[in-house]
Amino acid sequence: MRDLKIPEQRHPEKAHRPDNAQPKKPKWIRVKAPGGEGYNETRRIMREHKLVTVCEEAGCPNAGECWAQGHATMMIMGDICTRGCTFCNIATGRPDTLDAFEPGRVADAVQKLGLNHVVITSVDRDDLEDGGAEHFAQTIRAVRHRSPDTTIEILTPDFLKCGPEALEVVVAAKPDVFNHNLETVPGLYPEVRPGARYFHSLRLLQRVKELDPAVFTKSGIMVGLGEDRQSVLQVMDDMRAASVDFLTIGQYLQPTPKHHRVDRFVTPEEFAGYEKSAWGKGFLMVSATPLTRSSYHAGDDFARLRAAREAKLAKA
Repeated sequence: MRDLKIPEQRHPEKAHRPDNAQPKKPKWIRVKAPGGEGYNETRRIMREHKLVTVCEEAGCPNAGECWAQGHATMMIMGDICTRGCTFCNIATGRPDTLDAFEPGRVADAVQKLGLNHVVITSVDRDDLEDGGAEHFAQTIRAVRHRSPDTTIEILTPDFLKCGPEALEVVVAAKPDVFNHNLETVPGLYPEVRPGARYFHSLRLLQRVKELDPAVFTKSGIMVGLGEDRQSVLQVMDDMRAASVDFLTIGQYLQPTPKHHRVDRFVTPEEFAGYEKSAWGKGFLMVSATPLTRSSYHAGDDFARLRAAREAKLAKA
């Protein structure tokens, strides 16, 4: 049996890679250790419902803050991914079969946490014919049934090896926000995201809008992987050409010495510059800070996103 707490067993595809030094984090990256009553209650509910969270699996630095408020990002379809991206801390390998009862457990946890907005993500499931699309749809429907007033944000895989009907199934379930992260600039894909294709991911986001223009689309990238400013600005232009509404940009943090190295720590001033550029390009919502992650402050940001669309429509 694999022990996913052991890095060599968690990431067998990275075991042969040379170690990369992990530089000391600057002061603007450091966060408080998780704990407290709210954090412990969120953890209890996740364990009680046997749910996996990307907060834990990906080692998110904001987990303590978010869990203290009951905001956990649930990761469906297991804790083992069929991809081996060099930036990611989620375990790689052959996943287990899908759990037919998981959508109901997610819905029950959302209700018990009293969430106004929930983010649901997943591992990549290239082993499934539909990439897990129907499982996503069942989870959305289950949450809607149990908590009809809760807005739902999904963060999906790219469905690269599936037919076009896979995406159609997910969009037909009517999430409020469809998020799929481009993760990095196209020039770094062979090293950072070798199992994915930049323009496929971009087209996926564009097609969501074609299928249902009412769904908000969202995407994010990490910086500090070796990109330059011009390539980041080009990604922004590509996203806007695909009608992406919401952009997130955050600092890449290296999970282990076997993962992709941190090229540099981008300063808060540079993030502010990226944010200003993104607003100028027409995004309805932008979050660009060192600690920004896809689901960080997602509920508050969704409220701003919706208000921005309403204001734009009022002017039209």
